Amino acid sequence: MTVDDTGSDSAAEPPEPPSRAGELDEEPEKDPLALRLEGLILGADRRYTPFQAARSAGVSMELASRFWRAMGFPDIGQAKALTEADVLALRRLAGLVEAGLLSEAMAVQVARSTGQTTARLAEWQIDSFLEGLTEPPEPGMTRTEVTYPLIELLLPELEEFLVYVWRRQLAAATGRVVQAADDEEMVDRRLAVGFADLVGFTRLTRRMEEEELGELVEAFETTAADLVAAHGGRLIKTLGDEVLYAADDAGTAAEIALRLIETMANDETMPELRVGIAFGTVTTRMGDVFGTTVNLASRLTSIAPRDAVLVDGAFAVELTRTGDAPASEAEAAEAAAAAEKEGEEPPSYRFALQPMWQRPVRGLGVVEPWTLARRG
Repeated sequence: MTVDDTGSDSAAEPPEPPSRAGELDEEPEKDPLALRLEGLILGADRRYTPFQAARSAGVSMELASRFWRAMGFPDIGQAKALTEADVLALRRLAGLVEAGLLSEAMAVQVARSTGQTTARLAEWQIDSFLEGLTEPPEPGMTRTEVTYPLIELLLPELEEFLVYVWRRQLAAATGRVVQAADDEEMVDRRLAVGFADLVGFTRLTRRMEEEELGELVEAFETTAADLVAAHGGRLIKTLGDEVLYAADDAGTAAEIALRLIETMANDETMPELRVGIAFGTVTTRMGDVFGTTVNLASRLTSIAPRDAVLVDGAFAVELTRTGDAPASEAEAAEAAAAAEKEGEEPPSYRFALQPMWQRPVRGLGVVEPWTLARRG
């Protein structure tokens, strides 16, 4: 929801500005049930136009417009569609800026990141969750007769659960940041970044029914998300036939990659998988990752063989540095022989690395990929 870009902060009450071309002064009349559901979910009735909400919050109309657009709400002209909660949200964001806790640009980023994340969550809950639960339990009942009492019961539970998960995630993210070596590393960090890609997905889209394809994508995303979380990584995003994840260390990223390959290979309904991983400096913004390291991981994925993992040279070096893999099989054999001669336990490695031919990678120059596998 947005507002006009003019207004006044003076005590006198200025007239409401006219709506811009293309904006309606009133929204189309809503279904009574839709309005009841909106009131139930928002916890308040419609009371304000955007102009009135901005004035009540003590926020300029220009800033209110930026906040609302950042949260992902559409233009509504001067329709009376906002509630007391909308006024409070504007007041809180503006208050953070006035107190010097956030810059105006950062407050807009907070609004945008929160809006994008919760919009996807809300869409999923309606499309996949509530749609299934609101099937009429008895003949003769309509879905609308079931929806209102169901949401009334679910809303407080889902709200509490959302806050709990957010606090947990915030604690985990804060812990990772404060462990950074210096202030610069808090923003540009060294991470292992991996892409996992279903092979031949485009061909599958032409052969499979939409519902069947949707089930396959959901199964892939669910399996990948569970494996990434269980082994200490972070799922950055899913792109249908591809997932992007990150880990603080190379060993964790390698374990996740091989688990993904092994799990998908044991599922006959799943296509083959390929994974590419790179290690290096990564810029993080709004929960996403950017930079040359991310681009390299993506390129490695595109050239990886089926059911295989390709990594870059920096990742291979990091695995050997931490003792997760030998620099070469010859070195591993020498170390094992020396340990046996001394009556000691030989070094134990989790992974094996095999260098491949150097090759040009579009936009990144010549790279030397390594294949990653499990040892023994």
